Amino acid sequence: MKYVVIFKAHINILDDEYFQTAKILREKALNHFNCQKFEAISEQAFEIALSYWNSLDDIQAWKKDAEHIVAQQQGNTRWYEGYSVEICEIHHQYSKNLL
Repeated sequence: MKYVVIFKAHINILDDEYFQTAKILREKALNHFNCQKFEAISEQAFEIALSYWNSLDDIQAWKKDAEHIVAQQQGNTRWYEGYSVEICEIHHQYSKNLL
């Protein structure tokens, strides 16, 4: 894993359509856009999602996917009050007894 995309959002509303869309897009990123791993958590009015990638080209291809663009528009107008995205290079990784 070389890159992590950090998505942080202030939640407006997460409805059934959001959860269905998130599930579909997560699987699409993992199976068709070379996303290596995806983790997300929501607490109160805050969400954070981490996706791990091998290349910036894969991240850019994912950002330009038509279904993903529609979901981004829904996020802008409905699901989120605000958000930020950071793309970071991973220089070193280690873990111990991670579930």
